[in-house]
Amino acid sequence: MSSPSPRRGTGLLLALLAFAQFISAIDYNIVYVALPEIGREVGFDPHSLQWVVSGYAVAFGGFLLLGGRAADILGQRRIFSTALTLYGLSSLAGGLATDPQLLVAARAVQGLGGALLLPATLSLIATTFTEGAARNRALAIWGGAGAVGLALGSLLGGILTNYFGWEAVFYVNVPLALGAAAAAFAIVPKDAPREWGRSFDLAGSLTATVGFTALVFAVVQGPEAGWTSAKTIGSLLAGVLFIGLFLLIEARTARPLMPLRLFRNRSLVAAMGITFVFMGTFGAQYYFFTVYLQNVRGYGALATGLAFLPSALVGMVGTKLSEKLLGKVGTRATIITGLLLGAVGMTALALAMSPGGSYPALLPGVVLLSLGQGIAWTAMFVAAGTGVDVHHQGIASAMASTTQQIGSAVGLAILVAIADSGLHTTTGPDLVPGLRTAGFTAAALTLLGVGIARTCADPPPPCRHPSGAPRSTRQNLASLPESRHRPLRG
Repeated sequence: MSSPSPRRGTGLLLALLAFAQFISAIDYNIVYVALPEIGREVGFDPHSLQWVVSGYAVAFGGFLLLGGRAADILGQRRIFSTALTLYGLSSLAGGLATDPQLLVAARAVQGLGGALLLPATLSLIATTFTEGAARNRALAIWGGAGAVGLALGSLLGGILTNYFGWEAVFYVNVPLALGAAAAAFAIVPKDAPREWGRSFDLAGSLTATVGFTALVFAVVQGPEAGWTSAKTIGSLLAGVLFIGLFLLIEARTARPLMPLRLFRNRSLVAAMGITFVFMGTFGAQYYFFTVYLQNVRGYGALATGLAFLPSALVGMVGTKLSEKLLGKVGTRATIITGLLLGAVGMTALALAMSPGGSYPALLPGVVLLSLGQGIAWTAMFVAAGTGVDVHHQGIASAMASTTQQIGSAVGLAILVAIADSGLHTTTGPDLVPGLRTAGFTAAALTLLGVGIARTCADPPPPCRHPSGAPRSTRQNLASLPESRHRPLRG
């Protein structure tokens, strides 16, 4: 198994990768607080407004595997810069949109940009920083930028919507994304010439993209259209059919989009399960916190954004703490610690929600939830890249990110259905019992992630040469008997 080669200027490269993650994370939440104004100004009806968020999620989840393989084959810098350019141009189109169809289409292209950007970013981290302490630190910085972006997205969305209108939540991405794309040509190392014989698995790419897009679409549309509607059932069946065809193609083709032997990597498989549970529980809390503040307590867009500020600060602390825990107790224990802290935080936050509750009463739950989120986020992507060959880092990160996106859609659909059960209103104190039940349910479901994390394999600790110089985990694995530790070769 080849090790990442040392490169100059890794600090500047890491700063750019963290900034790209910051942009992507901001966009995840920045739209939420602007949704009421978008609905009024652009002409969405209450049933179609969800597609401002869902259009992004469907494209993101559907194209991740393709994006991961593109980074591995076409080159990380090419895909990284292309993704950011798509992000910037589609954000401009979103701000200029004058009808719902154009805005949803722009959000879908943003989702495609995100699907290319995330695996390219993670692949660059994995191939630049050696597995172990160096990579853990890089992922902690990258994860910290994401945690800050998620929380500041709500704050920035509130400020921009309040003072400049809903269009500003799209326009703000344009200079950020296009500037980062231009900087990539100066900072990210030039892609090596394409290796002969490494090509796209076209049949696998098409079936995977159609299958996962249909599956995410069905899960997103199900709560609104009805789980027994022809549209939902048809999409679910199409998703299952095409994903089945995809797996059959991958088992037979010589150059698969997603080599099935990667499923022999226990850490990667565990990480896929953990990202699914994580986003279905932790990821949904931003939505419910926003609903509680705006629809129960009557907060405006700006006040809601400011309420997320503690989450950003604590999330940064969590990612830094994750780096230290990874070095001391290993990946498995770090993930479990983050998930358990988050479960306690969700419970505390749900208990603090009441018709007349104060914001300070919510803070203990927010702090514990955000701390757990930062710890688990970094560690689960460390697990996804552990023991994966350098030529498959892009697709491995895409596999974990695909389950993350599907988990987000499934979890939010389930929890929203629980929160809205029996309700005939969208505002007021009657929402509180449902919001609390959804919080308790998310906390309980988080324990599934703990069970999955117990199967995660920790890499062996670094050993030392007789001279005292440390050897990397990859070198250590290579020196052990093949019958016990067989690396996955690309």
